[in-house]
Amino acid sequence: MDAMADGMTDAAPIVWEHESTLRVRYSETDQMGTFYNSRALEWFECGRTELLRAMGLPYTEIEARGIFLPLVESHVEYLGRARYDDPLQLTTRLRMSGRARARMEVEIINAQTGKPVVRGYTVHVFLDRAGKPVRPPEWFTKRVTPTGQPE
Repeated sequence: MDAMADGMTDAAPIVWEHESTLRVRYSETDQMGTFYNSRALEWFECGRTELLRAMGLPYTEIEARGIFLPLVESHVEYLGRARYDDPLQLTTRLRMSGRARARMEVEIINAQTGKPVVRGYTVHVFLDRAGKPVRPPEWFTKRVTPTGQPE
């Protein structure tokens, strides 16, 4: 995704990338037989959750350490259809954005056809237990390197 195209001037390097898969469930489809538009953000959450787990920092551990990552911004582009039982491949990329933010960029394609379905991003702010923005803690930043590989 081009950081400049969506209004972001901070083209921070990707520090982690993870691929995961899921299938479109029947409950995620609408009367037209395609995925309902609000599901894209739920799928972004699936990708984000799996990326953090792959980093060795599942949400449960992050929150147990007193850090919370609420969503403060999202952007979704609908590029194609996905129907019930279609296999989807999610590619989620983490970029650090500013002093206290993480940006998760997601691309979703139909795993059988390779056709794009949806792409976008979410921005999350690091908060402490009191709800105050904080810099990413050292234990978080140590889990990533500029090449996107675990230390």
